[in-house]
Amino acid sequence: MSYQMAEDLLGRRGVSLSSIAEIVYILQSVYYPTLTEEECLVSVKSVLSKREVQYTLMTGIALDELAEKKLLPQPFQAVMEADESLYGADETLALGITSVYGMIGLTSFGYLDKIKLGIIGKLNDDKGSIHVFLDDLVAGIAAAASARIAHRHEGAKVYPHVTGTE
Repeated sequence: MSYQMAEDLLGRRGVSLSSIAEIVYILQSVYYPTLTEEECLVSVKSVLSKREVQYTLMTGIALDELAEKKLLPQPFQAVMEADESLYGADETLALGITSVYGMIGLTSFGYLDKIKLGIIGKLNDDKGSIHVFLDDLVAGIAAAASARIAHRHEGAKVYPHVTGTE
């Protein structure tokens, strides 16, 4: 798989990279007021360039598409059609993406999974398609891209040197 294939897979499912970058901007602009949406888009592209992210995306989207075509075995097919709340494999798969840039990705993912910001909410609410995995994968990509920005941003807090004397 390649970066272009990953971008094409997302596009085929109605997800633009700019819609993911918008989420990243909302998450990080509070902390970095000079952040631009272009920087967020670069970060999204960087996350998508990782082969492990591409493979994860390929797996989740394939399962969503097979479910739409009713090609999964029962009871898995029924679970996917109902988007069962206790089915956690979709979140588990997406967590692999969030860990690419450390623990901050995990906390951002949890937040995004709860509030369903931007395209994530649109995918989650789309009753005409099955996006059991895709909404979480997009949240994972946004969370990882957001964490990448946090890790790369200058101005991290400096802690005073402790000399050992009190």
